[in-house]
Amino acid sequence: MERSMGSGYSAISPIRWAVIFLSVLLLAIAACSKEGKEGGLTGPGGASAAIENLTPQETTSPITPAKEQQVNYIETGDLREIKKRGTIRFVNLTGAAENMLPRGGVVSLRHFELANKLADKLRLEAKWIKAESPDDAIKMLIAGEADVIAYNLTVTEAREEEIDFSVPVRQSRQQLVTGPSGPDISDPGKLKNVELIVPQGSANMETAQQLISEYPDANLAVREFKIHGNRDGLIDMINRENNRVAILEDFSAEYLRDYRDDLRLGAYVSESQNIAWGMRKTSRRLQSTVDNFLTRNLVKAQEERITDWKGIKKSGVIRLLTYNGPTTYFLWKGLLMGFDYDLAKAFADKHRLQLQVIVVPYEESLADWLRAGRGDFAGAELNITSAVEKEGMVFTKPVVESTEQVVSGKDSPPIKQIQDLNGRKLTLRAYSSFIETAKTLQSAGIDVEVRVAPPDISQSQIFSMIAEGLVDATISHSGRAKIEASVQPNLVLGAVLGDPTPEGWLVLRKNWHLLQNLNKFLVSYRKTDKYKKQYAAYFEPNKRFMQRVSTRVIPGENLSPYDDLVKESSFKYDFDWRMIVAQMWQESNFNPKAVSPVGAQGLMQVMPATAEEMGFPPPLFEPERGIKAGVKYMDWVRDRFDPALPTVNKLWFTLASYNAGYGHLLDAQRLAKQLGLDPNIWFDNVEVAMLKLAQPQYFKRARYGYVRGSEPVQYVRNISNLYKAYVEMMSDDVSMQPSQHQIPERFCSPENTPRGMIVQVSPPPSR
Repeated sequence: MERSMGSGYSAISPIRWAVIFLSVLLLAIAACSKEGKEGGLTGPGGASAAIENLTPQETTSPITPAKEQQVNYIETGDLREIKKRGTIRFVNLTGAAENMLPRGGVVSLRHFELANKLADKLRLEAKWIKAESPDDAIKMLIAGEADVIAYNLTVTEAREEEIDFSVPVRQSRQQLVTGPSGPDISDPGKLKNVELIVPQGSANMETAQQLISEYPDANLAVREFKIHGNRDGLIDMINRENNRVAILEDFSAEYLRDYRDDLRLGAYVSESQNIAWGMRKTSRRLQSTVDNFLTRNLVKAQEERITDWKGIKKSGVIRLLTYNGPTTYFLWKGLLMGFDYDLAKAFADKHRLQLQVIVVPYEESLADWLRAGRGDFAGAELNITSAVEKEGMVFTKPVVESTEQVVSGKDSPPIKQIQDLNGRKLTLRAYSSFIETAKTLQSAGIDVEVRVAPPDISQSQIFSMIAEGLVDATISHSGRAKIEASVQPNLVLGAVLGDPTPEGWLVLRKNWHLLQNLNKFLVSYRKTDKYKKQYAAYFEPNKRFMQRVSTRVIPGENLSPYDDLVKESSFKYDFDWRMIVAQMWQESNFNPKAVSPVGAQGLMQVMPATAEEMGFPPPLFEPERGIKAGVKYMDWVRDRFDPALPTVNKLWFTLASYNAGYGHLLDAQRLAKQLGLDPNIWFDNVEVAMLKLAQPQYFKRARYGYVRGSEPVQYVRNISNLYKAYVEMMSDDVSMQPSQHQIPERFCSPENTPRGMIVQVSPPPSR
């Protein structure tokens, strides 16, 4: 059903109401009569492969139809006709949704970012559409429903008859992949009684059919998998049976192996093939423009090298070595973030370079990787010292200054001054400057025991251990400590140790020209307002997580100044309006002009790119617009979950995804299952896994990497507690006083019960 964007109902004619009512009724009847289809296998003699009928655990996220992307028009013309529209439509298998965390690739060359850059160059608005498979994307392109396929599309002879391709983006070979207990995949001739799993609508199906034909006695079968960009689901699927083997592009297989240890890579089963973007054969001028753009912007990932500034400029790539962590580099709501990343990206943009981020394993040293030529400079909360000079490295001018602060638990005596450390135990992160600080305290006569945590234990994990009473205290940078204390109430901030110390980026001494340019940039950039906002985003706590939300419950008064607007949008998308009000308080304190440090806007704090995708281009400061954008996005997130999930847990999952991003929720569900917890229950199950995704031993195996898990956990708790209070004191009546028109109710069950209305939500269990 295409949903109206109008602000009210009073202007709609009776005839149009009749049409709307009949349309809704027909769609409701259709929705009640949906039937699933069984999947099957195709063996050697079969004519085609069936689509895998997935279990709830294997279900991938549904696509967002084109009409939800606000690009429902047909255009088959060339670039001139596209420019008249003012919009260029890109289609792929993920739309403009969250991307995986890039760990070693050129960040700005992801299809999404590269295509948006092309749109900017053409002065066109980029719109993104999801397709179910590469074949479906080609059909949409030919039909004029999209203009460019911006995806890892394999160039084949059959496809070249249908569409034109750009210059190659990369090359790949198809490779056999299976689980630890899967069959021998060292040679395709050794495959026996195997199910070959291929992404639906991909060129890999042709390879599978060739294997079946080439080895007729091997009893091979092939099954398609609706991948929707989620190759993790495919790997989970092959691990459920010991006779399943996937056929994937080698770069996809290698990426999966970067963070998963439950797969094996085997023989190549195809020749090297070009990967490119696709365009209509009638779009010759567009193709020429895209080819020229890609030629200028595509750069190969650099191997290990030690080069000077001239070499960096010639290559067009500069490489940052860092850790995946809360202030360095991470993925949040589909946006790549991190204090070091933001500054490095600004430096790269200034010099028209592509930024390549190399994620160093947490247990390894940035300095070792820099000396080995794996990056050009390194940064991750590094205190400036002269000790690195004897190893051939130097620090830049300060990136930031920070003080060191003691953090302890609320159930132990506070550490308000340095003398309070007598008789206490400090647990410190390995390789950190805090170890030297603690030794200085001991030398000064403070009777404090110092323990250094194993290398794979992060600062976030140490904070959690203190909150749980497992260790006594630690030392941290004060900004990081304030943020953690704001979302973990069991943490207590203690004594500040000394004056602020500078942190910088690490560069090889011989690369003096790069050092000179970095220093010049940092001195200038630190004077800008943009730097101040970025500092606040990463080192100032979110005050909304520190407030007591129960103070907003006032009997006899409206829950918010925007109750009627919330009721309208909530009813449209089948949400309890009281829950949306509770969420709105958590997001913005009912301030329609609110802007977060990372750019989220309005009452529901929607990211501008997300609002654009939902059909609400920013700004979102007008209350009705901000609410509609937020509730529509809530609906979009909720629809990505398995329909069989219990309503209440689906609500908690939706809220957690709204806060942290859908990808991190998928990682948490997968981890929960590995930990023996229920992946379909939030409280005391998936939320436990979400907290663990702040720990290196878990997030290094997660597709979306590090997440500050305490924030979505506290976010859901705050909203659920306030929602419970609202439910107890306020009716769920959604009648809209300002409007005299009633929206036709949608009924689906035999008992004529309104579909999807949440009447009562149990509070989270005590912890």
